[in-house]
Amino acid sequence: MSESDRIPTNLRTLLILEVLGKSDRAMSATQINDQLGLPKQTVHRLCATLEENGFLTRPGNAKKYQVARRLRDLGSGLLHNSRDHIARHQILKEVAEQVGETVNYAAPGNSGMHYLDRVETDWPFRIQLPIGTSVPFHCTASGKTFLASLTPKNREVLISSLELTQMTRHTHVDPDVLLGELRKIRKQGYALDQEEFMEGMIAIAVPVVDPQGRFVAAVAYHGPTQRMTLSGAVERKDLLLNAAQKLSRVLFQDD
Repeated sequence: MSESDRIPTNLRTLLILEVLGKSDRAMSATQINDQLGLPKQTVHRLCATLEENGFLTRPGNAKKYQVARRLRDLGSGLLHNSRDHIARHQILKEVAEQVGETVNYAAPGNSGMHYLDRVETDWPFRIQLPIGTSVPFHCTASGKTFLASLTPKNREVLISSLELTQMTRHTHVDPDVLLGELRKIRKQGYALDQEEFMEGMIAIAVPVVDPQGRFVAAVAYHGPTQRMTLSGAVERKDLLLNAAQKLSRVLFQDD
């Protein structure tokens, strides 16, 4: 009996998920198994089972698998409920105390950016978007940070599939205009919401990445135009960039 034959089925399933979770592209069962060396029929069967149960998906019914909603939700839940959640919240709190506005931590979901954590400002006048809220990709600072992290091809494909709803008179609804802004965001390392999601609200966001440099989430802060300016937000972007580096270390440091 070979070493691979002695690996329990439940561990084989986790190994498959680990390979896909570390990949920045969709993979066929054969490509997954090139890294595992398990019996081919077993890998194909386990991938099919994971797809049937919502952990993997094959876009357009192609041969290649990628992470699906249920697995993303599982990953978000694990991060939220771990001891790292406490450290993450403290980092957000530090930023909130320095900028005096609400600070958010959001990750991409099926229909937009999903708020996983936040620290509210003490100001009585504030814009409330509670934990669990989802906001559009195309007109929010955190959403545009995610879109800018994609490869140019994947960026164009995703934007072509989005409904670019006109949320305010400032919202970019022309795909070419939005793509131009995303290229700029990719170079400068931060994104702005210039009253594109909500009249009277502006925001700035930066990406939180894993050790391979892949997008994990966005850390952002927003506030009303009566208290906050875009130029002031850009001047203080290093506060967010430093927080993003701390968050990466907290989330991915070795135990």
